[in-house]
Amino acid sequence: MKTIITSESVNIGHPDKTCDTIADAFLDEALSQDKNAQMAVECAIKNNKLFIYGEATTTAKINYEKIAKEVLADVGYNAEEFEIIKEISIQSPDINQAVVKGEAELCANDQGIVYGYATNETKEYMPLPIIVAHKLMKVYDEFRRTSKFYFSDAKSEVSVSYEDGKPQAIEMILISVSHSEELSNEEISKTIKSEVIDKVLAEYSNYDKGNIKILINTSGKFTVWGSFGDSGCVGRKIIVDTYGGIGRVGGGCFSSKNATKVDRSGAYYARYVAKNIVAHGLAERCEIQVGFAIGLAEPISIAVDTFGTNKVTEQEIMDFIRKNFSFKISNMINELGLLNPIFKQTACFGHFGRDVFPWEKII
Repeated sequence: MKTIITSESVNIGHPDKTCDTIADAFLDEALSQDKNAQMAVECAIKNNKLFIYGEATTTAKINYEKIAKEVLADVGYNAEEFEIIKEISIQSPDINQAVVKGEAELCANDQGIVYGYATNETKEYMPLPIIVAHKLMKVYDEFRRTSKFYFSDAKSEVSVSYEDGKPQAIEMILISVSHSEELSNEEISKTIKSEVIDKVLAEYSNYDKGNIKILINTSGKFTVWGSFGDSGCVGRKIIVDTYGGIGRVGGGCFSSKNATKVDRSGAYYARYVAKNIVAHGLAERCEIQVGFAIGLAEPISIAVDTFGTNKVTEQEIMDFIRKNFSFKISNMINELGLLNPIFKQTACFGHFGRDVFPWEKII
């Protein structure tokens, strides 16, 4: 049976992604000074106001205003025009005592379920719709930085037809980009197709059957952008951040959170395990679900689903997991190097499918 699946990505100028990037810049600064920092400092944005709030237990000296304004300037705002409101406290001591039980005995910061997913349909072991959507935004972001007529707020959608669970063709590409009043719709369509869409599609010619429907700026006008056309806050793009709607998510966001927050570290490690199961040919698709409890060092449950694509028995897959991986909190952090300041670069273009991240390595 033929089905069409659509996934989306958003660029750094989308207010939610601006907030994700700022929050992860705070986390990186904390970890660069204090590897044991417990961070959950978020932000919200509207017009020229940025509200910074959350919890931080750390010895790091963080200039929140300076970091936020650096990101705002990179997005394309006049950062000095922003009013910054800050409300930050230390982590609840009740939570802290449940998490930090000696350096070798870190425990989960909260209860929660996480998912990791992988598929062999692309070289990144990611679903085709989301990986193409991310690449469109990455190429657009590189392009807009060279032009005074295009701005950083942008979105993409990619629709792919599947038959029997396998991608057959890219059916539709939608891109909306913010732009100067000086540009006509015709100019925008021509430029975005040649400078962005055609460059990305060159990598996916085997999925181009010659009739891809291309939609550019369907609103007709996108000159009011970012926080002046929308509001934003951390953690509202969890489908964009993960698998584009293919594969489940636990519900918790990633950005702003240090590694004892299993919403982040557990999801990264679950992706790591799922990717290795597929990369080693044990299954064509794999989804891992893991349950955690606050104050416990080990997960309370692990489940594996290969959607009937397994090439070996499910018992052999579980044996592979037990032999090669451990979801213990301290192991996930140490094995993936999650005390390093590597998180700002995760905030845009997806947390998965990019080899620069340690959870993407194949053992």
